[in-house]
Amino acid sequence: MSKSVRSAEPAGVDAPRLVLGEQPFDVAATALRLLTTGPEPLSMDGAALGGGLPRRRIVLSELASILMHPSCGHITSDQVWRLLIERARADGPAWVVGAVGVALPGLRQAAYRLRRYSGDVQAELLTGFVAALRTVNPAGARVVQRLLSTAFTAARTELRASEPRREADYLDSTALWPGAGHPDVVLARAVTAGVITLADAELIGATRLGGTPVASYAESLGKGAKAIYQARGRAERLLVAAVNAGLLSDPDEQVIAEATMTLRADF
Repeated sequence: MSKSVRSAEPAGVDAPRLVLGEQPFDVAATALRLLTTGPEPLSMDGAALGGGLPRRRIVLSELASILMHPSCGHITSDQVWRLLIERARADGPAWVVGAVGVALPGLRQAAYRLRRYSGDVQAELLTGFVAALRTVNPAGARVVQRLLSTAFTAARTELRASEPRREADYLDSTALWPGAGHPDVVLARAVTAGVITLADAELIGATRLGGTPVASYAESLGKGAKAIYQARGRAERLLVAAVNAGLLSDPDEQVIAEATMTLRADF
């Protein structure tokens, strides 16, 4: 993985430009530490919040530890997180970064659940969490769990869409279903039926059947590899949906499955 760092800001979200590198969570932890030291650290009034919290100003780094303690109940946690969401939405980037820092224990658990993906799991989770701070309804119970669930779902969706297929998954062009014809013919039938576009068929044919690396195909179109992976994934899902809906004849079904290397169980 590249050692360069990048900035990320979810579209439509007035979020700080979080610095994301090889270990984005470490960057977020450092940011929280910087924001909770000095003469004016980010803090909350424990006396106003109640719920058994210390009756004094509590810096966010200490608050994060309190929320992790078994003695801290869901009611207190919800009160804290409603205020964190309010401050993140109203008071600017520092409070967004502060909320991310308080949520790091939960984000690390989410990252462990997504460890099988090869993409930048931590970066995707941070991006999803920042977006969730703007969209999740703070009313109701278990606020932080809903924030984390929203971030997890968004991250998993992005990681799945950009996941490169293993080389072993590429179809051997000689592995044809007996009597059904070449997969290129089947793709052409799908285009004729309006299931996929000609561009979709060319993409699948080149990268699945022709052995053209996705990166090379993307470069030839002046696009990013991630966009090509996503386009191919959408086209393959359309093919499988067409088969499931009975829009394509049974003899085509096996060949399409072989041509796309897509299992129905994934959908």
